[in-house]
Amino acid sequence: MRAIEFREFGGPEVLHIAEVPVPQPGRGEVSVDVAYAGVNFADVLARADGYRVPALPFRPGLEISGRIRAVGPGVQGLRPGQEVTALTSHSGYAEVAVAPAATVFALPEGISLRTAATLPTVLPTVQGLLHEVGRLRAGETVLVQSAAGGVGTVAGQVARLAGASAVYGVVSRPEKAEEALKYGYDEVFVGDGFTEGVRRATGGRGVDLALDPVGGDTFRRSLDSLARFGRLVAFGNAGGAAPWQIGQSELNPRGLSVAGFSVLTLAKDDPGALRTLAADSFRLAASGKVEVPVSAEFPLDRAAEAHRLMTARTTTGKLLLRVAGE
Repeated sequence: MRAIEFREFGGPEVLHIAEVPVPQPGRGEVSVDVAYAGVNFADVLARADGYRVPALPFRPGLEISGRIRAVGPGVQGLRPGQEVTALTSHSGYAEVAVAPAATVFALPEGISLRTAATLPTVLPTVQGLLHEVGRLRAGETVLVQSAAGGVGTVAGQVARLAGASAVYGVVSRPEKAEEALKYGYDEVFVGDGFTEGVRRATGGRGVDLALDPVGGDTFRRSLDSLARFGRLVAFGNAGGAAPWQIGQSELNPRGLSVAGFSVLTLAKDDPGALRTLAADSFRLAASGKVEVPVSAEFPLDRAAEAHRLMTARTTTGKLLLRVAGE
């Protein structure tokens, strides 16, 4: 079968197509004939910096959709031929992928395989950020970094459905602001001056909840954008800065809280909790109340082009690799 792998770290050019044996599911695992694979920034970090790469060569890819090819010993409730979406630890950029049965989800009625490939990371992440960690309450205000990205476009919609009184976004380019405004945002700020924009929009109060996947200076500015008793949830370090550190002198005067979230760590440590988040969030997609927009789709052998596009930070919504298609 065909799969994408890299044998050294570097730019998108290190990705290449390889002929490899078809993987077989072990105990508690499922193999899937892949229809589509999602492209995530974590895949870019794996290729460039070795993020979550235990050894080389390595095959990237964290989320897939397709039809079950085979089930391993001990798997219940899943069967060959069933249409599913799945969160994998790696190797999703392939014609066949293996995933733990605990992170394989039967498709809700009305969800296409193309849409399904957008679901495993984005929707549970948003559900966790807003409801489990962020504890969003009706009437509160929200600030979302990278508002035009995969998580950002969904976070705006879900926050609005949860009763947020106002949802603000931050993007890096003016054209991204136009895209983000389609997905639940009241106002979208461009660039690093968003703290002043937030203060203006909220009458000097700040927001109740901020979501930050960027880190570094953006993390600090998000913290400065909080209202008294506000919460900041960090869920990535896309900017590549040193890990954030925060102390009592910064939190205590205004009663601020800082927390973190990682859907990949949750999948590894507590897949049952991930299944609960997925069930709640997939229902929103099936109902049509939430859309995960796809901005570009590439065939499997053009995975490097997808990575170049994501690295350029010009993308909005989700990127997909088309493997077998529908």
